[in-house]
Amino acid sequence: MVQAYILIQTEVGKAHDVAVSIGKIPGVIRVDAVTGPYDVVVLAEAHTVDDLGGLIVSKVQNVAGIMRTLTCSVVNL
Repeated sequence: MVQAYILIQTEVGKAHDVAVSIGKIPGVIRVDAVTGPYDVVVLAEAHTVDDLGGLIVSKVQNVAGIMRTLTCSVVNL
């Protein structure tokens, strides 16, 4: 399994709606609303890097209210 943190900037006032919608997507492990330059942080998991990329591009980024995402892959050091 591969995992990534997805840092999300939302439209003003949309963080809650975005977090709720993303929490319903299969492969999403955790969703937190946060303060700072990002509004929502997501931990997602998939079997392969390609599957994870598909999850991010076709599911997460299509949620209404998202302005920008930044994906940080988890690595095992």
